[in-house]
Amino acid sequence: MEKFVIADGTPVRYADAGKGTQAVVLLHGYLESIEVWEDFAGELGKEYRVIRVDLPGHGFSEWGGREVIGIDYMADTVSAVLKLAGVERCTVVGHSMGGYVALALAVNHPEQVEGLVLFHSSPNADTPEKAANRQREIELIEAGKKEMLARVNPGKGFAEANLKRCSEVIEELSEQVMMTEDEAIVAVLKGMSQRQDRNEAMRRFGIPELMIFGRGDNYIPVVAAEAMAATQPQARTAWLDRSGHMGFVEQPAESLAILKEFLTAVAAQDK
Repeated sequence: MEKFVIADGTPVRYADAGKGTQAVVLLHGYLESIEVWEDFAGELGKEYRVIRVDLPGHGFSEWGGREVIGIDYMADTVSAVLKLAGVERCTVVGHSMGGYVALALAVNHPEQVEGLVLFHSSPNADTPEKAANRQREIELIEAGKKEMLARVNPGKGFAEANLKRCSEVIEELSEQVMMTEDEAIVAVLKGMSQRQDRNEAMRRFGIPELMIFGRGDNYIPVVAAEAMAATQPQARTAWLDRSGHMGFVEQPAESLAILKEFLTAVAAQDK
């Protein structure tokens, strides 16, 4: 069931469905919305309560015209949604940018997080190269060339072997880019570029943690993912051999199995 609420002063859309008392929160990535999780959430909801949130500036959630949509602000909004939904503790699963938000939620609202999953995401701050790439995207938007992002970015998220099979989803993601306000895209890019490094915080959370990577990821190459995993030895690491940056779409059954195994471990720890 979809709902619209005022969360921490921001009008937000979220979906709340599924069975069971164990709650899982799915946070989408940059220029996505709750729709990207639709099929995956449907399967997960057969055993768990699943909450999906349109992060500020995405989907049908507002953002208040902020110059910067910061990661901490997004996390505070998610925290407020959880309180309104009556969710005391959850496992938060963040895809890409959603992983940055999940980390911030665990840092700023640790009482709400019992498990953390970074799905094609990173605890690292932006490198100078990544920050420069975001600035180039800002310049494209400000030059009125958003259609270039819509044409290139969605397909880049998939392994080459999956492009044809996932063409319908890629088209939907392209439409989502075009639906997102230009000013919001710029504000989100600034927020991602300014985010903090969360490596030390992640090592100290003391909760079950999982990182899922794709071997065909164009955004997080295998070498970078392996280095990331090495700096977080307390976290479980799982690989999707035939996925790019969108594993829950490219290999949904395998992704679901990995996540459910992790959720079982989270539940066992809480007992």
